[in-house]
Amino acid sequence: MKIRVLFHDVVVAETENPVRLEGNIYFPPEDVHAEYLRPSDHHATCWWKGETSYYHVSVGDKLDQNAAWYYPNPTPEAQHIKNYIAFERGL
Repeated sequence: MKIRVLFHDVVVAETENPVRLEGNIYFPPEDVHAEYLRPSDHHATCWWKGETSYYHVSVGDKLDQNAAWYYPNPTPEAQHIKNYIAFERGL
């Protein structure tokens, strides 16, 4: 079964291989349409996964800031989600 993320009726991500973690769905990078992501300067830190980097999601003139995140250098315990991308709920 495919899981999709839609933003203003546009498929931003779609996968049959999600990783579910802490109530979030992480998408393999190859299953995300990178043309809809814009780098953000925002970062946060999770005590067990490490530093989070963010993307803005942009389709046409619609923008949702810091609506997607990933762990480029996760802790050893979170290596299985390295560079996988999660999206805020309700996107």
